[in-house]
Order: sequence, then structure tokens, then C-alpha cells
Amino acid sequence: MNLRDQVNKTSGFKNLELLAKQVVEGFIAGMHKSPFHGFSAEFAEHKIYNQGESTRHIDWKLFAKTDKLFTKRYDEETNLRCHLIIDNSSSMHYPEVNEMSINSLNKIGFSALAAASLMHILKKQRDAVGLSIYSNAYDYYAPEKGSERHHRMLLEQLSDMAVSKPKQKTTNTYEYLHQIAENIHRRSMIFLFTDMFQPDVDNDKLFDALRHLKYNKHDVILFHVFDKEKELNFDFDNKPKRFIDVETGDFINLYAENIKENYEKAVHDFFNDIKLKCGQYQIKYVEANINESFNKILTTYIVERQKFV
Repeated sequence: MNLRDQVNKTSGFKNLELLAKQVVEGFIAGMHKSPFHGFSAEFAEHKIYNQGESTRHIDWKLFAKTDKLFTKRYDEETNLRCHLIIDNSSSMHYPEVNEMSINSLNKIGFSALAAASLMHILKKQRDAVGLSIYSNAYDYYAPEKGSERHHRMLLEQLSDMAVSKPKQKTTNTYEYLHQIAENIHRRSMIFLFTDMFQPDVDNDKLFDALRHLKYNKHDVILFHVFDKEKELNFDFDNKPKRFIDVETGDFINLYAENIKENYEKAVHDFFNDIKLKCGQYQIKYVEANINESFNKILTTYIVERQKFV
């Protein structure tokens, strides 16, 4: 039975742990055909050799199999701290889906499964992981821990979040990022999942908050979650439609074709502005299109972890 069949036979996201495991295993299998070949099943115990380092801990058996140099990493080196942050405002629950499946993910479902997949890797590596969820309030916070009980508690929170249906929940992302930053005291990798949509956008305040997250030398990765087909390319047929702001309830009736060109330009400019500011503040920016696989998410983790440790 393949992953899609397994997901479709279950309701909601009660099987999130199993799905995450299968996503990671599929990713690792695919790494054999990628530039990361040889850095798959054993990546929890190895790191890439950097020129100038001592050759004392090079794994020569792995070199013989992969023709790449890796050094063995010991327990005290493997442990890191990671904090997952997820925007749970109403816009993250777009598009509306009747039953969540791998073939039918909205932005919050994609974020939940991506976060659970990262957690699966972190668990295998005995790393500590924490979780923050925010909407129009700081909905949930758990500090970084590595126990099995803690891991299951976070999975339960992700599952509940994914199938919830918040109505007209707006958010000031910057307000809660400041609060979250105050809770993370030790150096950590921080992954933020958000669509960056909020009323009365103030990018200066938002990036001040992101810079606050980088305090104490945290490594911040922004996964910009969106539905490329609808939200970026505005791919709708040219029949009269009512477009409703799910966070405020405001709506407008129009033909999509009449505003498509101006809409696409405005959104592309918005995306480019975010990318430029992330570069300016040394925040890793990653586009996370919900219609694509999770490979970009997991590859980003591997690359950033190498830099972090």
C-alpha cells in the first residue's frame, strides 16, 4: 500500500506520526538519486567533512561506498535544540478541504505534516524540539524537550490544529514572534511556518520580530507557505465569483480575469520584498508550495543543520 492509499484510508490527521515516518522514509530513499547520495540512512550519525578539519574521525568505510568524506559525530555533538512555530490564523486553513489527505492539503495541513516530519528526524537524532502555535492569541507553547511523551504531546497538538476550523481569526505575527523569542533562551534552530498574510501589514514590525528571533545566535528558517496555483498565479476560471477574506469576512464580487494582471504583480512584489528582507537580516527564506512534496522542507533542514553544528 502506498502513502496516498494509507492516508486516504484514515480520517483527519490521527495518523500523523505514521505519515511523517513515511514522508521521511520516502525522502531518504530519494536521496540515493540526489547530490546527498550516501548521506541518507546514516545522516544522524555523520556530518560532512570540511577542509582543514582533523582527519581523525573520517568514516573511511562510508567514503568507500559514497566517494564523499564524512566524519563521525558523537552523542554530545548530535544534540541540538529546535523550535517549531506555526501560524494558525484563518488564512492558513485555505483552501477549504472536506477531509485532509496527502492529495488534499490546505496550508495548515501541509505545515502540520511538514513539522511532524521534521520532528521524526529530530527524534531519531535524540534532539530536543519545542512548539509554538499562534493565531489571534498565543495558542500553545511547549519548551524544547526530547522525551517520547513530549513528542506524542506535540503530535497531538499538530493533529488537533490541522483539523480545526477557526473562523475569522486574524493575527499580528510580529506580536507573537516577540513573545516566542522571549521563551527560547538557549541557541536553537527555529522553523517558522506562515503564509505571511495579515491585516494592516507592517513589514518593518514583522522583520523586527524576526530579528528578535535571531537573538542569542538562533538560526531562523522561514517557510513561506502558500497555494501557488490560487494565491500566487490567481488561477480561477472567468466566471463571476465572490472572493471572501477568511480572516475579516470582507468580500468582493468580480470576474477573476479583470484583476488577474494587477493581482499577480502585487503578490509577486510582496513575495520579492519578503525574500529581499530575509536576505538582509540573514534569515533563510524557503518557498513552501502546498502542491509540492516535502523534499524542499527536509533538504533545507539537512543543509541548515550542517551549518548550525
